[in-house]
Amino acid sequence: MSKAIPKPITDLIDAFAALPGVGPKTASRLTYFLLRAPDELSLRLSDALRDLKSQTRLCSICFNITVDDPCAICADSSRDARTIAVVEEPLDVLALERTGSYHGVFHVLHGVISPVNGVGPDDLKIAELLARVARGGIDEIIIATNPGMEGDATAMYIQRELKAYPVKVTGLARGLPVGSDIEYADAVTLMRALQGRSAL
Repeated sequence: MSKAIPKPITDLIDAFAALPGVGPKTASRLTYFLLRAPDELSLRLSDALRDLKSQTRLCSICFNITVDDPCAICADSSRDARTIAVVEEPLDVLALERTGSYHGVFHVLHGVISPVNGVGPDDLKIAELLARVARGGIDEIIIATNPGMEGDATAMYIQRELKAYPVKVTGLARGLPVGSDIEYADAVTLMRALQGRSAL
């Protein structure tokens, strides 16, 4: 960057630009916005960032992000602890919780198997999932990885590892999203919609 820009400004622009989905222009706009904003806003942001790193941890049961251990979902006795939805990331927990229709518990893998990116099964929380199942008391594992090559490969790996246990393994149904037009759907989505059809 130009030497005309003070280092604290370039440092913050670089920090914002390192975030996913934030390009150099957006990083610059955010930085200059904070520079002009009231001090309280900058201090609130600073405190929130500090607390994010110092007060959060992974739940020792499901590996979701939490303040208390175990997390609120694992500690909730009204949840069906015999059903575990396996998801890639903590944001997937939020997505399933928003439906209001899932009442089991979760297991967060923190990624997917991706040889291209150097991520193998040992880099994920798969061994911890198998240990949960081995302790018993689990009836069903719902593999809720994202559709796609890496998500499907991760699901197949987990399914293969779970064959040694007396547990039902299911996956999320796949098909056409609500409000979409069939003519714009890709062939794989249409094929899965046909295969997963149900009685009306």
